[in-house]
Amino acid sequence: MPVSLLWCCFLFASFHYRMAFLWIASLVLCSLWGARGQTERCSGYEAINVLKADSYLIADLVLIGNCSSHSSDIENLRLLVEYQTDSRLHVLITDADSQVFQIQEHVLPRPRNENASSSSSRLQFSFTQSPFAFSVTRASTGETLFDTADTPLIFETQYIRLRTRLPSNPNIYGLGEHSDDFRLPTWNYTRTLWNTESPMIPNGLNLYGSHPVYFDHRGESGTHGVFLRSSNGMDVKLGTSDQGQQFLEYNVIGGVFDFYFLAGPTPTDVSKQYAEVVGLPAFVPYWVLGFHQCKYGYKSIDEVGQVVDTYAAAGIPLETMWGDIDYMSDHQDFTTDGSRYPLEKVRQLVQSLHDDGQHYVQILDPGIHRAGGYPTYTRGAEQNVFLKAADGSFYRGFQWPGEVVWPDWLHPNTQEWWTDEIRRFYDPNSGVNVDGLWVDMNEASNMCESTSCFASTSARTCVANKGIAVRKRYGDPVPFLGVPERDLFNPLYRIQNRWGDISSKTLWTNITNADGTHQYDTHNFYGTMMAGATRNALLSRNSAVRPFVLTRSTFAGVGRVAAHWFGDNASRWDHYRTTIRQMLSFTALHAVPFVGSDVCGFNENATEKMCARWALLGAFQPFYRNHADITANRQEFYLWPLVTQAAKKAIDTRYKLLDYMYTSLWKASADGTPNASPLWFFYPSDSNTFGIQNQWMLGDALLVSPVVDDDSQSVSFYLPDDIWYDFWTFEQKAGGGQTHRLDGVQWDEIPVHIRGGTILAMRTESANTTAQLREKNFRIIVAPGKDGTAKGELYLDDGASLDVGGNKSEIGFLWDGQSFAANGTFGFETDVKVERVVVLGGEGGEVVTHEGPWGLGGEFGFHL
Repeated sequence: MPVSLLWCCFLFASFHYRMAFLWIASLVLCSLWGARGQTERCSGYEAINVLKADSYLIADLVLIGNCSSHSSDIENLRLLVEYQTDSRLHVLITDADSQVFQIQEHVLPRPRNENASSSSSRLQFSFTQSPFAFSVTRASTGETLFDTADTPLIFETQYIRLRTRLPSNPNIYGLGEHSDDFRLPTWNYTRTLWNTESPMIPNGLNLYGSHPVYFDHRGESGTHGVFLRSSNGMDVKLGTSDQGQQFLEYNVIGGVFDFYFLAGPTPTDVSKQYAEVVGLPAFVPYWVLGFHQCKYGYKSIDEVGQVVDTYAAAGIPLETMWGDIDYMSDHQDFTTDGSRYPLEKVRQLVQSLHDDGQHYVQILDPGIHRAGGYPTYTRGAEQNVFLKAADGSFYRGFQWPGEVVWPDWLHPNTQEWWTDEIRRFYDPNSGVNVDGLWVDMNEASNMCESTSCFASTSARTCVANKGIAVRKRYGDPVPFLGVPERDLFNPLYRIQNRWGDISSKTLWTNITNADGTHQYDTHNFYGTMMAGATRNALLSRNSAVRPFVLTRSTFAGVGRVAAHWFGDNASRWDHYRTTIRQMLSFTALHAVPFVGSDVCGFNENATEKMCARWALLGAFQPFYRNHADITANRQEFYLWPLVTQAAKKAIDTRYKLLDYMYTSLWKASADGTPNASPLWFFYPSDSNTFGIQNQWMLGDALLVSPVVDDDSQSVSFYLPDDIWYDFWTFEQKAGGGQTHRLDGVQWDEIPVHIRGGTILAMRTESANTTAQLREKNFRIIVAPGKDGTAKGELYLDDGASLDVGGNKSEIGFLWDGQSFAANGTFGFETDVKVERVVVLGGEGGEVVTHEGPWGLGGEFGFHL
């Protein structure tokens, strides 16, 4: 801080000498003022020793003048630019000494570099030598997509900054997880990425996941994506400079600038290109598309059984029952409560569910009770798998069981220990024969918020030793561990974490992982590593079937190993609306296709009309689970007449569409095509669609437009200029690029339209379980577009096998206006048939039905 500024601060602080808190506040403000002033005077770097080849560029970057705005400058950097494919450009700026932390390759594997030619690339890289700045342009048009010329690069030990210009009034999406508008605000807006416990999913604050990728949609000019491969805490700011220039700025408390630029040019292209970078999503088993029920607060296994029986008596299909932490003894993983959830009775219920074609899932938390005589802790301690404090003892905190320790997912023994615990407790012959696992509290959430805390409920005290970070405990020194001598608790640049300090409500950020890295750098992927370890354990338990893992905490690439639900929302109309934009962020932008909210809300008390609407909305989203907190009233679908009526219709319709949804999930796992998308993905030139966040395309055929206003029976929805058909009546409607209003929408109704030009495969009837559903025949709905043609597809397999081999059918449907044809591959053997093909949009709106049956063992069709 300059001497003149220090003198100013001293005078201001001295004026308030009688008020200690103002003294402190003044010094903090002056410090921030000084940091800002120093940032504005930073000169950046100069590029030297530039070497350029056809598919890459490398250079050294040397500091021009001292900056040290928030920490020590790193004076020598390296620049690597790779034209990896024709549509992907990689730009990496790192320290020359390879000390700064980079995400471990096994945590988030890098995509393969295909060494594309720069001359054929859709993206072009250029740079200014001094001060160093770079830009990325679209080769076909010359349009600038990313340009850092306005502000110098800052690269310090605990603060790195880069700013890019944006066009005026940009359409920016992504940077999840958040509950804000789907199209992000672009004036004085900050997206903080730092995973945290976040009840009530507040707007404007960081939530459970971090996904540092954004889509920039520019209408007819195309869409591109930018992914920063960084797990460090950051603020991404969108705003306007004093000169009126729109910008996006990264403010990161560590790590490197590791960018992947994705050319698009269509929105779906960007989604697929991003999935290639972070990994294609795992394909889920068929049964998880059924309806799920859970509640924290079921007092006994008998009560759980009563819920199952009541759903059956009410005629509401229930696919899967879930067990929250109620089942545990003293909230300890891998235990059951001997009196309320005796193991034998739990096994009996699970067997009963399986006999009826239903399923069962249980929860696990990462906090392992530090208690003598608790075998899971004892075995983990023997294998040294828990995170350690600076003094070498196990780092301790507080979760549901009381005093706990946390697994170190980077320890070489942790996977083996975790797999062993899961195989022991979930042994099909002697334990709880679950069908999937749910990992919660894995940000990680720590109820111990200070160096010591006391919980009267368990009469235990937890003590956390801050101490000094240990550099490395295991193996030989390796690069990218993080620069030494950093302040791992209180970096001078403070990201806008919901809870203040970055260690608040989580693991201390100076904790050293087994590989020598620190929680300061790896915090954001702790939960994703737990989810991955759980998936691996389930595969060890049964390698033949697709494992199902649901996780609360997420990071880029989590779709490879787990599904996600949106955490502890509330029974509020605004959270009902929020679930739509949260879904779209994950399915369309973050390569996580199997997601959903707690239907009817987790916290607070649901109301009948809201829950009825939510039962309908949830049926048209990938993951469909009713779940409530222990403090909330019961909200099972059978408790209210309106909700029962709505749920029956919702599940009946969902199950008829289940193979259509399953096909879209298969496509997502095969090439990253989103299974649910915003309207602008399909109408990228229609500016009216850019801000729509209460409608969505489910697959490529269905537009869902729920009632969104509180306690309303009216809805306004937008139909782009295309041919549309009412899903319920088959009535043809010209969208006209206009907003339409529908009044009198009953509590068991939800507006849905079929997009012209698509073909929809549906089961002829619903069923009580997905196993029974798979025995039902199909009908095919043909919805011709403006040119009179339509196409669609259907994917079939056994619904469970991890490797189906050739036992699958990939069937394409085509309508050319006069004839219908089904062709493709037909490797899946089934007795199920297509009963009829229904062609919409005939003369005068006529609906023509062509009766079958046709088998699904080979090609078939007909001609008018």
